[in-house]
Parts: sequence; C-alpha cells; structure tokens
Amino acid sequence: MIELAPERLAAEAGAEIRRGGGPGRPGRAVIDSREVGAQDLFFGLPGANADGGEFAAEALEKGAWGVVVDPAGASALAAGKAEGWVFATDDPLASLQSLARGWRRELGCRVVGITGSTGKTSVKDIAHAILPFRTHASRENFNTEIGLPLAILEAPPETEVMILEMAMRGLGQIAELCEIAEPDVAAITNVGPVHLELLGTLEAIAEAKAEILGGLGADGKAVIPADAEALRPHLRQELATVTFGPGGDVFARSVQRNRSQTSAEIVTPQGDTGFEFPFAEAHNVVNATCAIAIGIAVGAPVQEMARRTAGISFSRLRGELYELPGGSVLVNDCYNANPISMRAALDHLASLETPAGGRRIAVLGGMAELGPGGPAYHREAGAHARALGIDAVIGVGELARAYAPDDWAPDPAAAVDVVRAVAGAGDTLLVKGSRSVGLEAFTAEYLRVVSA
Repeated sequence: MIELAPERLAAEAGAEIRRGGGPGRPGRAVIDSREVGAQDLFFGLPGANADGGEFAAEALEKGAWGVVVDPAGASALAAGKAEGWVFATDDPLASLQSLARGWRRELGCRVVGITGSTGKTSVKDIAHAILPFRTHASRENFNTEIGLPLAILEAPPETEVMILEMAMRGLGQIAELCEIAEPDVAAITNVGPVHLELLGTLEAIAEAKAEILGGLGADGKAVIPADAEALRPHLRQELATVTFGPGGDVFARSVQRNRSQTSAEIVTPQGDTGFEFPFAEAHNVVNATCAIAIGIAVGAPVQEMARRTAGISFSRLRGELYELPGGSVLVNDCYNANPISMRAALDHLASLETPAGGRRIAVLGGMAELGPGGPAYHREAGAHARALGIDAVIGVGELARAYAPDDWAPDPAAAVDVVRAVAGAGDTLLVKGSRSVGLEAFTAEYLRVVSA
C-alpha cells in the first residue's frame, strides 16, 4: 500500500486534486486498465497507438481508488458518475516517476540498482532470496522508465532493502532511472557487446552502464566485476567499491556441481563460507558472487546469506529445466541472448552429463541488436559450439543462418518438426535466442508434442 494521504500524494506527483474520493490509500499504481482492481491508482499514460487517459473512466468503474490523467480528462471525469479520486497533471508519466521517487524517500530503505549487459535479472533473483532483510524486488522486466517506478510503488511500507533492475538502450537512460530510484548501491554485472546497433562501441556501452555510478550519493557503494577494465575510467577515486569474480573481494573456489546443484566456498571480506546453490550453471555462480557482493555492500552477514540459498528461484525462461520422456532434458533459456550469454549457455550445455548415447543439441535463435558485426558474433558462437563438441546446432530465423547450423528452420513453429527429426532419447537440448525470435513458442509446442 502506498501510505500517502491524497494531498501528499498529489504534491509528490506534481498533480492537482480535481475531485475527492473514498477513504484509505491506494494499494499500487497501474497503467493497464485491464489489470485494475479495487484500491488501485491508475495512470493514464499517452502511448503510440492510444491515450491511456481514455480508459480512466473504465478504471474507476472497476473500483480504482483514483486516476491520474491530463487536465482535460480530469475535468470530464470529475463531472462523471464513477467514484474515486481524480488527479490532473500535464505529464502523467513524469507524475508516475515523481510519485515513485517520493515513495522511495518515504520508505527510507536502502536501494540497490542493478544493470549490466547480462545477468541483471538472475543477480536480482539471487539477491532477493539471500538477503536477510525485508526485501522488495522488481518483477521480471519492470526495469524501464515506466516499469521501474511501478516496481517502486509496489514496495510495502515495511521494506528494508529494495532491489531494482535497470535496463538501457542508449545513453542517458540509466541516469534517468537513477534520478527516480536514487540508489545507495549500484551493481554492474558486466559490460559486453549488447545494443551495439544503437551505441556503436564497447566504450559507449561502458559509459552508458556507468551512469548508474553517477547516480550514487556521497555514501554510495559500487559493486563491479574485478576484471571490468572498461569501467575503470568511470570510477571516482573516493567511491567505495566491492568487486566480485576471480581476483575480487568476493569470488568462488572449490566449485563442485552436478546437473542441478553447485557447492562452492565463497571468499568474502567477512571470511570464507560454504554455499549450496540450487543451480548448476557456471555463469550463475558468477551471478551469485555479484549478489553476495551486493549483500556485503548493504551489510548482510555472509553466514546468513549462505543459509538462505534454498529459496533461490529464477524468473521464467531463464535456465528452466524440463525432463522429457526417454531420459531427455530441455534447458529453456530463451528470455534473451547476446554473445556473452550465448557463450555461457553453450558452455553449460557442454558441461551437462548425458546418458550413454545421448547427444547435446543447441536450438539457437539469432542474437539481435548487434549492428554490422552481428554476423561475425553469430559465426563465433557457432564455432564455439563446435569447439565444445556440441553434437548439433539447429538455427531458427534468418539471423541464425550465420551460426552455420547443421539444420535450420525459418521460425519457431517450423523448428518443432526440425528438432523432432534430429533429437532422440537421452538427448539434452538447449533453447536460446533473443526474445524477438519468440523461442518460448517453440518450447511450449515441443514440450506438448513430445509429452503427448
């Protein structure tokens, strides 16, 4: 619940009360009238195809606590019959962001911002599970100029630590998110060739990611990879940092894994502690060290974090493991893909044990937004798969032709029959590609067909 009185809410949002409503406070902020429930605060955001303010009356009829719309819409609603608070503002999005900043300040909790080329969501998921505080984290892809303020406004009053994922597609966007969230801890998971189509160079990507460091106050702390040389020019000398990965303040050693679990000794400034993780991917061990470094930065005892690892679960489409008839396994990791995450996923596939006669098959969609160098990155990924001994690569979509795959399908629907013709009992399949390819549709249909 957003425990702000209507007058205070209006002040924080930079809005004007046009009509009073019922008692109580709003439960959450929403922007989709289809999701409105009782006590919600609806923001009518202008969109490319429609003005959300046109659905404000519907939101009030559904029991919304109130609506925030442009002045003309507010005047019409104030004269209408549907009950609820009506707030007027020239810019509903700016009001949403301003209210989120006000609620963040009202909570007074510590805020962790996480960005990076890969691993943002996984680090957030791990940190959310292991931090021994009343912790709130943004849902799935609530990481944009719209999603992030919605995530903040979902935080309950008792929140002690808030973990917010921050995405970017260009310069200035992370800085904009930091103005809303005002992070106390800024974590950068890595810097890699993602969004090259828009930013052009790795140096520009590093500059964009490093905006999160500029969003820190005087007492802020940075969590960065120990080997991230691209970030060095952006580190202020006085900035307190916690590094993770080999050679850092937090790193893993004595790592042992099976198909579904990993045991490791984690070295930290608080001492060495054994961790049992409910995952097997090597890249998620790195993500875990980043999450533990975040815990160190917010003052969490490492022993307490180690005791909470059983609660780790990942957001959907990220390394989901499905056991299929005949002893086959499908690893569904199709939320997104770029050269870093693709290489890590292929490494994980190569590390998995298969039954006698079982093969390792990579079903790969293309990697989007890589610019002119895209074909070369795809060729490198295909070559890496072959060097690892992956038995077959099946490409899906036009970009995937550059993998030089053993088989190819034009789209996820066609890929089902192609993969069925190749895969057999005991095989292990990896499904990986950029979200724009839509491989989640392939996974759903393939699971349905082979399980029928």
